[in-house]
Amino acid sequence: MKLYGIPLSGHTHRAQLFLGVLNLPHEFVSVNLGAGEHKQQPFLSLNAFGEIPVLQDGDVTLADSNAILVYLASKYDDTGRWLPRDPLAAANVQRWLSAAAGKIAYGPAAARLVTVFNAPRDHEVAKDIAARLFDVMEQELQGRRWLVGEHASIADIAGYSYVAHAPEGGVSLKPYPNIRAWLDNVRALPGFVAMPATKAGLAPEEV
Repeated sequence: MKLYGIPLSGHTHRAQLFLGVLNLPHEFVSVNLGAGEHKQQPFLSLNAFGEIPVLQDGDVTLADSNAILVYLASKYDDTGRWLPRDPLAAANVQRWLSAAAGKIAYGPAAARLVTVFNAPRDHEVAKDIAARLFDVMEQELQGRRWLVGEHASIADIAGYSYVAHAPEGGVSLKPYPNIRAWLDNVRALPGFVAMPATKAGLAPEEV
C-alpha cells in the first residue's frame, strides 16, 4: 500500500491517521507540491484533479481523503465501528464527512493555509467560519466522547487534523473544552499518528 501526499497536509494526515489506527503497513510517498509535481505526469495519472492524497492498494488507486477513509473502513474494519452499518449512524457519519469537506475545509483548514503556506485566502472569513463551526461542535460534543455514537468513527478521523491544528491558523481552542477533550480522545486511540506542528499562528499561551 502507498500513500501519496505531504506531512503538513491535514487531508493527507486523515489517511495516515486511519492507516495507523487500523495498523495497516504502507509506504509514504512525498509529493513535491512546490515544484508542481501534483499537476504533472505521472501524478496526474493517479489523480486527474492534481490533488493529494492518493492511496494505492494493489490494483486500487483512490483519491480524496474522505473517500480513502470510507474505502479503508469498508475493506479493513470487520467490526463496522468505523463506518457504521446502521442507516442513521451511517448518515450521521456522512454529515461529518460533509462538514470536513465544507465548513472544516473553508474554516480552520483555510485559515491555516494562510498562515502556514501564504495561500491567497480571506483569513478573517476563514476564522469566522471556524468559530461558527466550533460553536456547533462544542454543543454537539457536550457529554459525548465522539462525534457519532459510542465509538470512534471515520467522522472523528476526518475532523481531527484541521481542528487540532486550528491554532496554527490563528483560531484558538481555549473557548472549547468539549472539543479539546474530544481531540484528547482521538490522540488516545491505539495507533494514533500525529501530524507535524508548525510555528505559525497563535503563541502557546493563546492556544
